[in-house]
Amino acid sequence: MEPWKTAITDVGKDTVRIAGYDIVDLMASRTFTDTIFLLHRGRLPSVAERRLLDAALVAVADHGPSAPCAAASRMVATANRVAPEAAVAAGVLAIGDAHGGAGLACMKVIADGLELAKREGISIEEAATRTVRDFRERRDRLPGIGHRRHSTDPRAQKLFALARESGVAGEGTAFILAVEKAAAELIKPMPVNIDGALAGVLHDLGFPPVFGKLVFIIGRIAGLTAHVTEEYLREKAMRIHVPVAYEGPPPRSLPDESNSDRT
Repeated sequence: MEPWKTAITDVGKDTVRIAGYDIVDLMASRTFTDTIFLLHRGRLPSVAERRLLDAALVAVADHGPSAPCAAASRMVATANRVAPEAAVAAGVLAIGDAHGGAGLACMKVIADGLELAKREGISIEEAATRTVRDFRERRDRLPGIGHRRHSTDPRAQKLFALARESGVAGEGTAFILAVEKAAAELIKPMPVNIDGALAGVLHDLGFPPVFGKLVFIIGRIAGLTAHVTEEYLREKAMRIHVPVAYEGPPPRSLPDESNSDRT
């Protein structure tokens, strides 16, 4: 059997190295955020890059117990009191295209928009306008724009501010802000949400689109573990009861088959 090939981690008899760095040295002088960056980019981040990725992870850490992933974790935790890993896994499995997936979708939109600008020699603003028009014509929802609860997402504004202060803000950030402006003119005012801000900043940090969803998973696991712990320590088992309204047929009797033909 051919050996698996990896450029991520080298495990020897007495050593563990991530992208060439001894894990003991990383433990002594680097942060978890540094290690996440190293695992995915193959190099250590600058101070500014660490600050932005750290802020991104904090931004997605939790959004309350009613978020689908947290609700799923708590539902499993209320019934399964001895396997926190199952409850956390249930929360991760609730993350998908509709919940936690907008970052990935938005990073694809940014990558495609910037490629359009480069290919046709147009400005980022024009590429953003054409992107919004395309979504409008297809009656598709723009990822990274608007929010069900927030009229202005405070997490997005802070992340943009940190990106500017750190000198990290680049074409990705510029493109999603241009999309916000174009959407306000062509559809209606809709602020960039945290997914859009994450997408722009993560693009500028050099991450591929899939990381838009992965960073949500990495950060949100912290919140899920807290919800599971709270469910175990503060609540009784089987305490969650979902209201159900039955809409099926009324009570009915089985047909009499006593005189039916039998074969």
